[in-house]
Amino acid sequence: MSPRLAHTALTAASLTALAVTGLASPAQAAVAARTVSPAGAAAPAHDTAAQPATSQAPFAQSAHSQSPRSRSAHARPAPHPGATFHVDCSAAAGATAGSDGSARHPWTTLDQANDHIYGPGDRLLFERGTTCTGSLAPKGSGSSRAPFTIAGYGPAGDRARIDGGGAHDAVLLSNTQYVHLSGLEITNAENPGSERNAVRLRLTDYGTAHGFEIDHLYIHDVRGGDAKTLTGSSAIHIDVEGTAKASSYDGLDIHHNRIENVDREGIYFKSTFSKRDLVGSQQDPNVYPGAWTPSTGVRVHDNTLKSIGGDGMKLDTTSGAVVERNRVDGFQLRSPSANAGIWTFNTDDTLIQHNEVSGGGNSHDGMSFDADGASRHTVFQYNYSHDNKGGFLLVCPYSGAKTVDTVARYNVSRDDGTRLLQNCAGPIINTQIYNNSFANKETIPGYLVQDDNSSPATTQHEQHIRNNIFVSGGTGGYGFSNPTAGLTFDHNAFYGIDMTRPDPGGITADPLLGDDFRLAKGSPAIGAGTAVPDNGGRDYFGNKLKPGAPDIGAYAGPGTRR
Repeated sequence: MSPRLAHTALTAASLTALAVTGLASPAQAAVAARTVSPAGAAAPAHDTAAQPATSQAPFAQSAHSQSPRSRSAHARPAPHPGATFHVDCSAAAGATAGSDGSARHPWTTLDQANDHIYGPGDRLLFERGTTCTGSLAPKGSGSSRAPFTIAGYGPAGDRARIDGGGAHDAVLLSNTQYVHLSGLEITNAENPGSERNAVRLRLTDYGTAHGFEIDHLYIHDVRGGDAKTLTGSSAIHIDVEGTAKASSYDGLDIHHNRIENVDREGIYFKSTFSKRDLVGSQQDPNVYPGAWTPSTGVRVHDNTLKSIGGDGMKLDTTSGAVVERNRVDGFQLRSPSANAGIWTFNTDDTLIQHNEVSGGGNSHDGMSFDADGASRHTVFQYNYSHDNKGGFLLVCPYSGAKTVDTVARYNVSRDDGTRLLQNCAGPIINTQIYNNSFANKETIPGYLVQDDNSSPATTQHEQHIRNNIFVSGGTGGYGFSNPTAGLTFDHNAFYGIDMTRPDPGGITADPLLGDDFRLAKGSPAIGAGTAVPDNGGRDYFGNKLKPGAPDIGAYAGPGTRR
């Protein structure tokens, strides 16, 4: 069985909410009607055609990772409290003077939509099958009980489209809160090379902004510049600006978006309120001077990103973010700078799980995952990484920054290179890499661990590598660059690889690792590992971990037939 698993269906709650607000297509409304019982309890929906992302775990997600919309599916929505405004940019220019935003006399320009101040429960709807060119920058906010919604209307078919036309932001949500942006097509390709975004969320000396949901967008052909800046260029860009009033987001749900052909970032966070000792000078304290004020309640899930010029996703100045069930297919394809598939910078307690990342375009950095400078307690688990030219994992503090308590467990990697693991020169404290399975046949990495430092004897790199399987179907490779004293191995399985460092408790016999990353009956890796506390409780496939000595690798189930 392939480690790439089935698509995740739309939740019944999401379909019900779309149907009640009038935003669902007829097919979605029919599914919603079928999936709600007379008592109002949502039954599982099954609409895989609407789902762009893969799920990497066959077992159910824990309650903490479910969206509030899913957890409240049993409650019937209240009657719609706000006003509805319509925009049809295909209408004749002469209709503009008499248009009032009603269904019969819709607004015909983005300027008209931008002039209005919206309130709780209001809906700004764009005619499906039409295109508005320019920048949508609505004013006003929703409320916790009645968000302001931006979506499409009219017969199902082509989406309503907003074309930025080379503007800095095709959609700008600035100093607002409780906004739901859903279902539109957004592009911004004209005059390529200048900084621009498809969707940008911006706070400037605002304080805490609550309640954003960005979902089911089709974002494509955003042709920005190659610089990583506070303000762009991205498909979905979340920035916090200013110096006078600490600002952040609380409650930001980015899900089920399809993002294609973007330069340079897929989904990107940055904040000027991000200064703390842990970050050192890895970012300029004069440019980012505010005390570290993390965004919270951040979930990035079930998105599909394809053909990204630079980074796939970057989390920055967040606490407790969850990044799960995303598919990144091709990143660092048009940028000469350093990029990664999914990475963190200056974050606390990030959980990155059930993602599939592939197609890293070159080896600078070019790996699936990265816990960068000032990342504290980042957990990478249950992910599938393959065919990335840069490798699997980077841990990268420098210029006075530290990276602390990184965990990579129960992931699988196929044909990643140029190195599987890379460490930058700064202090790396308590990195735990255990129970992963690495299989290389088409691509043989030059290094198993590339340690970047000028003095291995004095560099503080605490990296413990245990219970992993490394299988090579080729020859050569798997060396070590400047290995530090804190780089330790134990209870790993190395097959087809000449291991040159001590690996107490390890094995070198064929672990009988299948193409699906399961172990066959009789594998010497079964029960040959060493116990690791706080190990997450399940393997890559969802099997419950048992007490005692674990299996080596990412599989903990019964041996399979050969």
